[in-house]
This record gives sequence, structure tokens and C-alpha cells, in this order.
Amino acid sequence: MVDARATKAPGNGNIKVTREDWLRLALDTLISDGVENVRVLALGQKLQVSRSSFYWYFKSRQDLLDQLLDRWRDTNTRYIVEHAARPSATIIRGVMSIFECWVDERLFDPRLDFAIRAWARHSGSVRRIIDQADDERVAAIRDMYVRHGYTAEDAFVRARVLYFMQIGYYSLELHEPMSDRLSLVAGYLRAFTGQEPTADDIADMARYVAESGSRDG
Repeated sequence: MVDARATKAPGNGNIKVTREDWLRLALDTLISDGVENVRVLALGQKLQVSRSSFYWYFKSRQDLLDQLLDRWRDTNTRYIVEHAARPSATIIRGVMSIFECWVDERLFDPRLDFAIRAWARHSGSVRRIIDQADDERVAAIRDMYVRHGYTAEDAFVRARVLYFMQIGYYSLELHEPMSDRLSLVAGYLRAFTGQEPTADDIADMARYVAESGSRDG
């Protein structure tokens, strides 16, 4: 049953502020300033509404934080798992499907991922959620390799290399032009699969990058 408060705006002077407005500002604050600054009063001041607007949509600050975690799960983890499970004619194409998550922040937002990881340093429960997400992502990629004939051990190792290499790339805050990244796609595909990509593989990856409007860095 849908909660009417999720779809109906509060009355009085708060009518223009929606649940999504609160969530969007809370996410932006989490990313830029850390979880300790995701505070009801401060968010309300930025939105220029009273605290009653917040409590129309959320039971408490903890409810808001829980919904931020749900939003993170429903993007960053969900899309990696879904892309890993896609049918693919070759392992090259399977890995390219994972690459789509790395070049399109609508599928995987690295800033949000590291905001959650920073939060986890001060919260055991969030640390456990992060660990579970990492395990789920690696398992999905491992299963992709297994479907293409790799042994269980080889699939697990390759999945960890593919996933943790990219997380390390983000953590080091490396910035390079997308053209440079694309020039290395063939090499990455060889490293992650042990197979040789075709010219069509490389062309299709470049096409996806262009169509997704991926930014440099």
C-alpha cells in the first residue's frame, strides 16, 4: 500500500517542497559535507521550509538516512548486478557491460559510493552494509565469468581484480581525458579476460561512451 505522504505535498508554506527535494539535498550534502552534516534543521533552512515539512515525509533523521542508503543500493549496487547478469555472446561483451557502469554516473556514482564508505568509518552497521554490497557486486561479476566457462577460482579472482581495480581508480581520484581511457580499452579487456577484443567491440564501447555523454575523469 502506497503511503500518501510519499506522493502528496504538505500544506501551508511547504507545498513546493517534495520528498524528492529533501532526498536530493540530503544526498548532495552527504556527498559534499559528510553524514554528520545531514541534519534536519540545516536542510530545512536551505530549502526554506519548516521542520514540519520534513516530518510529513520522514519519521526521523534515521529514517532519512536509511532512505539514503536505499537510494545508494538501488543505483550503485543494482546496476552492477544487473549488467553482470545480462546475456552476452562473449566474455569481452560481458566485461564491456560492466564498463558501462564505470563510464556512466547514472549507473554508478563514485562520489556517492565514497561518501557511504566515509560514513562507514564511523558506523559499524553501515560498514556491514558496505561489505555486503562489495560481496554482492563481486559475486555478480564472478558469476558472469563462470557462465563463460572460467573455473570458479579464476572467475572469483578476475571479478575481484576487475571490481577492486576500478574502486581503487576512484579512491586515488585519478583524472584523465576520456579519450585516453578509451585508447586503453583493448588492453583492459585483454587483461580482464585473457582474450582479444575485436574492432567492433572497441567501436561499440566508444559509441556507448559518446551516447551516454560521459565526462572526463
